[in-house]
Amino acid sequence: MLLSNKIINWNILNISEKKQLLLRPKIVQSSDLKESIRVIINNVKNFGDQALYQYTKKFDKVDLSCFQVSKKRIESSSCYINKQLKNAIIIAKKNIQLFHINQKMPCIDINTQVGIRCQQVTLPIESVGLYVPAGSAPLLSTALMLAVPAVIAGCKNIVLCSPPPINNEILYIAKICNIYNVFEIGGAQAIAALGFGTATIPKVNKIFGPGNIYVTEAKIQLNQLLSGLSIDMIAGPSELFIIADKTANPDFIAADVLSQAEHGIDSQVIVASNDISLLQQVLLKLQKQLLSLSRSNIILQSLKNSKFIFTSSLLECVDISNQYAPEHLIIQTENSRNLLDYVINAGSVFLGHWSPESVGDYASGTNHVLPTNGNTISTSGLSVLDFQKKITIQELTPFGLKNITQTVKTLALSEHMDGHANAVIIRANAIKEKYGK
Repeated sequence: MLLSNKIINWNILNISEKKQLLLRPKIVQSSDLKESIRVIINNVKNFGDQALYQYTKKFDKVDLSCFQVSKKRIESSSCYINKQLKNAIIIAKKNIQLFHINQKMPCIDINTQVGIRCQQVTLPIESVGLYVPAGSAPLLSTALMLAVPAVIAGCKNIVLCSPPPINNEILYIAKICNIYNVFEIGGAQAIAALGFGTATIPKVNKIFGPGNIYVTEAKIQLNQLLSGLSIDMIAGPSELFIIADKTANPDFIAADVLSQAEHGIDSQVIVASNDISLLQQVLLKLQKQLLSLSRSNIILQSLKNSKFIFTSSLLECVDISNQYAPEHLIIQTENSRNLLDYVINAGSVFLGHWSPESVGDYASGTNHVLPTNGNTISTSGLSVLDFQKKITIQELTPFGLKNITQTVKTLALSEHMDGHANAVIIRANAIKEKYGK
């Protein structure tokens, strides 16, 4: 079945065929989905916790008496985790923390001209909601990728939600990040609870975290519905673009393709190379490696979205990648860093033969919450800055205002804003009366 993936010669395609080749898998969202999410949101808005208990019983098949996880349960979570996993979590947290601490921006405080002082201060968003999906397995890495930058940013109120029964590993991550507002609630109803607030769950100012189509639709609708609420990004299916040359190891590339393909049936991987022999070897290695993987059924379906492209040069590979604008980009070539200067659209880049995308997903230190669906053209991955906001400040002395008055007056009147002009003219006249100049 894998060998049915044909190697495509980029240079024999016309413009329309090239555009078609780089399309993402279609995601069908019915009007029924939108309406069902609208109903959930309205019910949570109107009935609060009562609606949450009903939806939790209906969707998660769990009958809870309380959504909030006790501090005692969070503190004791470490007792239920084996030492090896605990150590892996600690190492990953250390690396993520070290990288993200260095994302903090210094304040700006300058005199743009004599008597005019301008500042920019960075403040944390006061209240944030972190949504950690469960799915087929609890996403420990997502908990780390959201919690660590939120803490570094200095957010005062951090609320973490995850579907019940919440996993001890996620509780342990909350503990080591000093987050104790943890709630067992999932799906669209959790997003609605974070947006509106209930008697139990605090309202937040910004919601972070990926999820299925129901969670994503809830984030979209709430973002449009509520003022004073924002979301991190709309996360689509995961994607990977690989650029490789004759020095690449086909086993490595095949492993990277499979690791990305196991995310879900709508994941997509594109491999581009100027060596057709390498592409042929990769297809053979895929079939061999697949036999040992537990998620082979998912992988087989997602591989239908994969593409193997033969090009005339590595620069052509980079050009195709820039057109596609991938979430993840692996460059497995000789002197791979030399190609980095030509990369303009990518969420996260993995250079060389020893940099699998898996490491970025878990523990290298960079954030794995990245824009998808071509949005890396204009959007960045999650960082500490997403948990913060900036305020600008200006302070003028009489001398500074006097010297800028004519500039502001001229510009304001050119826009027919005589009220704006008047605000500086009145002050300028007062300065003249007081100082005689």
